[in-house]
Amino acid sequence: MSNKLALREFQTRLAQRLQAARAQVQTARWLAVECAGLGVLLPLRHASEIFSPIELTSVPYTQPWLLGVANLRGGLHAVVDLGQFMGLRDQAPAPGQGHLVSLHPDLNINCSLWVDRLLGLRSDEQLKTLPTPPGERPHFAVGEREDEQGRRWQQIDLDLLSRFEPFLNIVARVV
Repeated sequence: MSNKLALREFQTRLAQRLQAARAQVQTARWLAVECAGLGVLLPLRHASEIFSPIELTSVPYTQPWLLGVANLRGGLHAVVDLGQFMGLRDQAPAPGQGHLVSLHPDLNINCSLWVDRLLGLRSDEQLKTLPTPPGERPHFAVGEREDEQGRRWQQIDLDLLSRFEPFLNIVARVV
């Protein structure tokens, strides 16, 4: 009898904790990463999973920023060096370093971004929006933020990036 009562109390406490967890506002909206020294914010709603570096299969006749393809959980994903794609570096990163951030399946593109470092989660409360300076900026780079320590962060809209024509055009010109 006491076991049934203890089980019922446990179930009640568990149900209350689950309800409280659902009621809490999720404040983290951004995955903070670093690419070639630049702080980048990726929206959590469009980032799917984080993977440790794995062996990539190279693909001939592609842009230099397309590092290859990887088998991630049984799916074939193109792996793009975000730092090189954004023009922050000329060469691919050293093998075995960095992380892969896969794009959410809702974006309908089997792609993962190679980033140098993972720097954690950020919320809007931790970041202030900076005025966007005039100049050349791709439309997927939607704004800049600054944290309490004064570090500047570039916001990337992964939905816009996944539809950006130069991002989709992976074939290199053969001369």
